[in-house]
Amino acid sequence: MRLLALCSIRVDGKSVDWSLIARCALRGHLDSLCEGIIPEETPSARKSLPILRHGLRSPLSDHTSRIDDELRLAEKSGARLTTVLDDEYPENLRHVQDLPPFLFFRGNLNDEADRNSVAVVGTRDASDIGLARAKRVARELGEAGFIISSGLARGIDTAAHETALHFGRRTLAVLGTGITQCYPKENAGLLEEIAQSGAVLSQFWPSRSPGRDTFPRRNHVTSGISLGSVVIEASRTSGAKMQARVAAEQGRHVLLLRSLVDTQDWALKMVESGRATAVDSSTQIIEHLRGPVAPRREPLTEQLHLDVE
Repeated sequence: MRLLALCSIRVDGKSVDWSLIARCALRGHLDSLCEGIIPEETPSARKSLPILRHGLRSPLSDHTSRIDDELRLAEKSGARLTTVLDDEYPENLRHVQDLPPFLFFRGNLNDEADRNSVAVVGTRDASDIGLARAKRVARELGEAGFIISSGLARGIDTAAHETALHFGRRTLAVLGTGITQCYPKENAGLLEEIAQSGAVLSQFWPSRSPGRDTFPRRNHVTSGISLGSVVIEASRTSGAKMQARVAAEQGRHVLLLRSLVDTQDWALKMVESGRATAVDSSTQIIEHLRGPVAPRREPLTEQLHLDVE
C-alpha cells in the first residue's frame, strides 16, 4: 500500500515520477522514499524530490482514500493488481528504466509464455495491404511460438489481436486508459475475448479516462513487455513511430517492414542510424528476435507524467 500511496501524492497537479518510484522500490529503497530521500541522481529525481517532500508533510495514510476507491473499481470490473514488488509482475517489464510501479490486469499473467511476447503495431488508419501484412506477421509469429502484444487501437493493433485469437493463441492488450474502460469503444468485444484467453493490462488508475498523454505512455509498456516491436505501417505522426523510438531506447529489437522503410523517411533514418532493422519476412523477424538484444540507446530517466488528470 505504501507504493500506491507514493503514486497518489499530488502537489499543484504534479506527481512524483512513477517510474522513479518503481525503480527505487525494485532496488529496495521504498523506505527511503517514504522518508523523503531519493537515492538516485537523475533529472527525474531532481524534479520529483520537492514534490515528494511536500507530499510527505502529511502522513501517507492521508493519500489512501483514492486508492481504496480505485481498488473497488478494479474489483468490480474483475481486474486484479500487481506491483513491481510482486512475483507475477511481467519479467520483461522489470528490466526497463521506464517501468510502471503497478499494473491492473484482467485475464491471467503467464510469465513463462509472456517473456516471448512481440509487439505488432502500426497506424490506426491502415491500408488494406497493411492490415493483410499485420495478419500475416501475427499468424506466422504465433506459429513460431511468440505471444502477440499490441495496444487495442483501431487498424493494425486490432488486426494483430484478432489474428492471434482466430488461431487460438494468447495475446496481450495494453490499454491507454484505466482497466475499467475501453478505447476505442467498438473494441469492447475484442477486449473481452482477450481477457478470456490472454491478458488486458493498464498502468493507470482504474478510473483513468483516455487523454492526450495516456496513449504515448501506453507505448512504453507495450514495448517494455515485449522482446521487440514490429512496425507494420506508420506515418511520422503515428504512435507506432513513437513506440519504435521507445523500443530502441529500451534496448528492444525494433523491426520495421521493408515497405515502411521504403516509404517513410523516419523509418529509413532509424535503420540508417542503427536504431532499427529493416525486415522483408517473418523469417527475418524471428531470426532477429532470437538473437541478442541491442544495448539501450539512451537512459530513460526523464519524468513520465503517468497520472496527469
